[in-house]
Amino acid sequence: MPTMTFRIRRQDPHSKRDPEPRWDEFTVPYESSLTVLEGLFYIQEKLDGSLSFRYCCRASVCGSCAMYINGAYRLACQTNVKHLGGDVVTVAPMPRLPLVKDLVCDMDDFFAKYEYIKPWLIRNSPDPEQEIRQSPKERKKLDMPIDCILCGCCYSSCPSVWGEENYLGPAALLKVHRFEVDSRDEGWKERLPRWKNERGVYRCHTIMNCVEACPKELNPTEGIQWLKLEAVHAVRRRLFGRS
Repeated sequence: MPTMTFRIRRQDPHSKRDPEPRWDEFTVPYESSLTVLEGLFYIQEKLDGSLSFRYCCRASVCGSCAMYINGAYRLACQTNVKHLGGDVVTVAPMPRLPLVKDLVCDMDDFFAKYEYIKPWLIRNSPDPEQEIRQSPKERKKLDMPIDCILCGCCYSSCPSVWGEENYLGPAALLKVHRFEVDSRDEGWKERLPRWKNERGVYRCHTIMNCVEACPKELNPTEGIQWLKLEAVHAVRRRLFGRS
């Protein structure tokens, strides 16, 4: 059976014995359907049980297995080895995020910022007696932002995140956009102070790394630009009483 070499960046920053990063190579049996995640399973089960990585759904909908594979942000479960080309698969954790061990990044800061923007429907009106209906036109506004799976690739790739630790980041701001364009949501005034500031939309410099990094081919920059425009409208309404 043909084989594939997996070159994996290993590090346990909390270990006194092995604190520095290194690259380990493993030979994995190759079949045309082999994904990077399946290759990691083989290594963990057959070759080195100490290898650490995250996974959950195995179907590209949870974002848990986001990694830096062959120089690009990818989901390991979605990445077929045959599409990478060559005989070596290089796997590393997402860059510039705190490392727990091997391919596992610390996502606490990422999810704290996500929670901060109140990513749920906010209703101030009395509870309706039936479901709140949306027209096809209203629902279509959600098509792009609702597909974010919170993998963190855009967050890891964003230079504004690298330079400002308090910046909310593209994923959290895309989720703001998702709820602000939702016709059922009434949380505009409640969320506005959380993202209309220097740690929110004004920290985005439209570099668009997030668009290139997103494995779901979403456009966080588009959502952030929409929010910037709405922030201007909010100022105009406050100053002039009109949009």
